[in-house]
Amino acid sequence: MIRTLLLTTLAALPTLAPPASAQTVDDIVAKHVAARGGMDKLKAVKTMRMTGTMTVGPGIEAPVILEMKRPSSMRMEITIQGQTGVRAYDGKTAWMVMPFMGKKDPEALPAEETKTFEEQADFDGVLVDYKAKGHAVELAGKEPVEGTDAYKLKVTLKNGDVRYVYLDSEYFLEIRTEGTRTMRGTPIDFESSIGDYKDVNGLMMPHAIESGAKGMPQKQKMTISKIELNPSLDDARFAMPAPAPAAPAAAPPPPKR
Repeated sequence: MIRTLLLTTLAALPTLAPPASAQTVDDIVAKHVAARGGMDKLKAVKTMRMTGTMTVGPGIEAPVILEMKRPSSMRMEITIQGQTGVRAYDGKTAWMVMPFMGKKDPEALPAEETKTFEEQADFDGVLVDYKAKGHAVELAGKEPVEGTDAYKLKVTLKNGDVRYVYLDSEYFLEIRTEGTRTMRGTPIDFESSIGDYKDVNGLMMPHAIESGAKGMPQKQKMTISKIELNPSLDDARFAMPAPAPAAPAAAPPPPKR
């Protein structure tokens, strides 16, 4: 009775207490961090390497290696028909080398793709330390995701972009994300499904990620077979290398006598 009266009184005094929704969001985010293994274990990981495969066509898989390093560096290698392509970000510059696409020299990526890399290079994800990162998170309700009840969190990033993160309401692990990204000047709605969580040295980490345009049947699937925590990764791995030197010009033929 006293507790009910107290809650009723606090609800009538919004200027004297934080909104109930904010408390709910913080509670959900705290349970999410705990479900992943806890803040201390998350922050103890400074570098990470994931090894697996990625679909590059119907029934076709290619070896892939994803490396990350705090605070915001990432590098992905994918090998197709014996040639290895790289897409990377060193915290400032996003770049790629794609020999199987005829691009053998490293080239910087445009601003819209760099913006995507900035988000993907967030080592802990948008929910961890979201206030310190300048993001805002709201609880947008509960929705079923492939038969599982999930908390739907609306995340407004520091740059103004909006993402929706779905957390399993029982385990508080991320199972879906949605949002809009600009590709070649065109806004595209995307969605990612995250699953197959396994314990890696005390951290719950997904081993299957399926992403693609929202509503489209074809999705790109990444299957992780191995995750290494705190491997040695030099900063140079993430920096854009200089173009290969041009081959020397052929010597002119000797003059005819």
